[in-house]
Amino acid sequence: MAADTPAPLIEATGLAVMRGERLLYKGVSLALAPGEAIRLSGANGSGKTTLLRMLSGLTRPEAGTITRHVPHHWAGHREGLKPNETPATHLSLWARAWGSGADIPAILSEMGLTRAAGVPGRYLSAGQRRRTALARLKLVDRPVWLLDEPYTALDAEGRQLVDRLIAAHRAGGGAIIAAIHGEAGFPITSEITL
Repeated sequence: MAADTPAPLIEATGLAVMRGERLLYKGVSLALAPGEAIRLSGANGSGKTTLLRMLSGLTRPEAGTITRHVPHHWAGHREGLKPNETPATHLSLWARAWGSGADIPAILSEMGLTRAAGVPGRYLSAGQRRRTALARLKLVDRPVWLLDEPYTALDAEGRQLVDRLIAAHRAGGGAIIAAIHGEAGFPITSEITL
């Protein structure tokens, strides 16, 4: 590695994934450096979510190695918000679990959730639930964000919010790997098609 090349935050080499008796892919390798954004693309069922789950440590590959050099956030399809849990309570519980002293009201405001802060999850729109899940990214500083369809259920304003969050994270030396259908609203540095 050249002296001016930043060390990778996460690396994967020769990953292979089976679904049942079918090989989804093999030989997938990546290295994510500070400031980068890798987009995962492919048809439904191609293994994008599985790759993100492997990178996060939730699933093991059939073959290959993954090395995580820094902490990461995982933001999957499911929001994790219980029916009786409000966005404010949800974020407070996660902040306590992670030992975060984050300013919850400021995060709720930034995420456009101030008016919904005290509304139980069962009454929130899909977009409000998605914003609540993404707000967890703001509770603790973790350099790598692994995002599975971050735009799901968001309107144009919500998509712009995600783009701003990603831009600020990358500007601060963070990096992302995201599975995205359609166009990304932020510049990507590389793409992996599965």
